Amino acid sequence: MKKVAVIMGSDSDFPIVKNALSELKTYGVPFECRVMSAHRTPELAAGFAKSAKENGFGVIICAAGMAAHLAGVIAGNTTLPVIGIPIKSTFEGLDALLATVQMPSGIPVATVAVNGAKNAAILAIQMLALSDDALAAKLEAAKQNMVDGVIAKDKALQEQIKAL
Repeated sequence: MKKVAVIMGSDSDFPIVKNALSELKTYGVPFECRVMSAHRTPELAAGFAKSAKENGFGVIICAAGMAAHLAGVIAGNTTLPVIGIPIKSTFEGLDALLATVQMPSGIPVATVAVNGAKNAAILAIQMLALSDDALAAKLEAAKQNMVDGVIAKDKALQEQIKAL
């Protein structure tokens, strides 16, 4: 199975990023988590991106706040899919969201919600599941669990309404 790289612009992003790591662990997806900065370590970030495919990665998740150019720097240096997590730091995360989602033509970055680390992991898992039937089955089971949970909540609500 291909690995997922999870890169943070700063270790202060870890409280959010750990939600992605937990989700990857839940699905049994191998990952590596690193701190790299688009601005403070641009050569390190570019080098990581350029060698990611040959190092066994299938998807790269990047989390950054403020100017949030990390996902773009990574995407500009690899053909692997890149998912950006804008981190709320200033301006309620709007600056990070816009910096992550507004990429030039030819350098796409899939972007999740501000602080949306869990969804970033699920999207990465879905990408890997395109060529991994066992992983796809785990996703199907998780979706069915969500359906079952909503149906159970609706049933409980209907019982409460009857009791009014």
